[in-house]
Amino acid sequence: MATEASPSKDEGDMHATSHAEVIDDVGGLTFDQYTKGGLGRHLGITSTTFLIIGRIIGTGIFSTPSTIVSSVGSVGASLMLWVLGLLLSIAGLCVWLEFACMIPRSGGEKVYLEAAYRKPKMLVTIVFAVQAIALGFTASGCIIFASNIVVAAGRKATEWEQRGIAIGVITFVTIIHTFFPKVGVHGMNFFTVLKVAVLLFIVVTGWVVLGGGVARVPDPHASFRDAFANSATSGNQYATALFKVLNSYAGWSNAMYVLNEVKNPVRTIKIAGPLGLSICGVLYLLANVAYFAAATPKEVAASGTTVAAYFMGKVFGTAAQRALSVLIALSALGNVMTVTFAQARVNQELAKEGVIPYPRFWASSWPFGSPSAGLILHYIPSFIVIVAIPFGNAYNFILDVEGYPGSVINFLVVAGLFYLRYSEPNTPRPFRVWWPIAFFYMVGQAFQLVAPFLRPPGGKGDTPPLPYWLYCVVGIVVLVASVVYWFIWWVAGPKLGKYELEPNNEPLADGTNVIVYHRVPKKFEDS
Repeated sequence: MATEASPSKDEGDMHATSHAEVIDDVGGLTFDQYTKGGLGRHLGITSTTFLIIGRIIGTGIFSTPSTIVSSVGSVGASLMLWVLGLLLSIAGLCVWLEFACMIPRSGGEKVYLEAAYRKPKMLVTIVFAVQAIALGFTASGCIIFASNIVVAAGRKATEWEQRGIAIGVITFVTIIHTFFPKVGVHGMNFFTVLKVAVLLFIVVTGWVVLGGGVARVPDPHASFRDAFANSATSGNQYATALFKVLNSYAGWSNAMYVLNEVKNPVRTIKIAGPLGLSICGVLYLLANVAYFAAATPKEVAASGTTVAAYFMGKVFGTAAQRALSVLIALSALGNVMTVTFAQARVNQELAKEGVIPYPRFWASSWPFGSPSAGLILHYIPSFIVIVAIPFGNAYNFILDVEGYPGSVINFLVVAGLFYLRYSEPNTPRPFRVWWPIAFFYMVGQAFQLVAPFLRPPGGKGDTPPLPYWLYCVVGIVVLVASVVYWFIWWVAGPKLGKYELEPNNEPLADGTNVIVYHRVPKKFEDS
């Protein structure tokens, strides 16, 4: 299976290429061809770690603890779910690290799926491409920024005023990453530091509360007495809460999407991945303790604002609550910048494969070395969702739709790891995940595929009056549609049109290699 790799250009590439040689035929280009073009390797350990932390810490930790404790009913059950979510995330990170060190190039799951599922040809690439582009929008962070800025301003805004602010956010971020890519990286690092500082402030304040240093909280230990009292007994409630926990940890794989831009990628990702997730995991658990030190489970669950804002109001008063709304808005802005940065690179990798119409355009890094067309491809669905989807339950439903196909993809990735361990046992693996850890993650993903179909109490999900199972069905329809697209483009079209799709490598002016499929009349052999 091994093919000869081209000589690497620098010391960082040497380490990467040596481990990529045996899987150099993943996709349609060689390893060196995939990594040419763009901004080059400019992300060190610090920036890569910040890229992971900045993606994980979005708005979830500032808001979802209230809905989680509302679902499971007790502090003990809530904290146990946060621990379970962290363990599952660590297990997933270990699986992704094995793939990333084995094939250290941009693309993330796309690359790992192509390595494991080579037949039918192009099927897994098309399936990933459709769900990544159609559901890869960054609308939630834009909306959260808009809503928090309105709260901080102390006024009520119409829905369309909030939409306008959200559109401004995604437009601003796209412009920054397109025309000032280095400014975008520095901006992501700044917002990451800001988010960590806010969480540290909440954690330290929680310690002060627990020590009895805040007169506004007379009994800071009330939530932790009989911590598991009133715990929920329905499996659906725990499944729903776990989805929210895992969504809050989402982002530990963010650096895998941009490995072409990481210096000495194998060494860097083995340090930055565990470091970034560990920092977030510790801060998340301590922040939850801080929230429950200031308020009882019933108070947290019944609060009409986010947990963090309620916490600040309970400890410091209304002015601090409004100030935190500004910080949460900035956190959302940083999250939008980080997600957009990575998703544009995924879009560019898909364009390099030739599976998107007009691949030369979408793979372009013109004019400043950034994936400008990939950023546009990310901007379009984000803009459509912000403009077309109503706020409230319908909007939340769209966000749920993103998660289910993602769980399918994650399950296929870990299953592919076991397959490659069996089919390619001699492939160099600079990092090997212990197989029980990979199996633990696989079971967790299987649970996420089945649990949403469990009937919740009263038969009502998070987005009434829509059926609780509808978003799962829609997610499955997206995946099925991608299979239909593959069949028409790769199988039925050539057969009916009596042509073959011939791949040609057509490098762009900046050195980026792109596969373009041309229709060639089929050659019939004499019988």
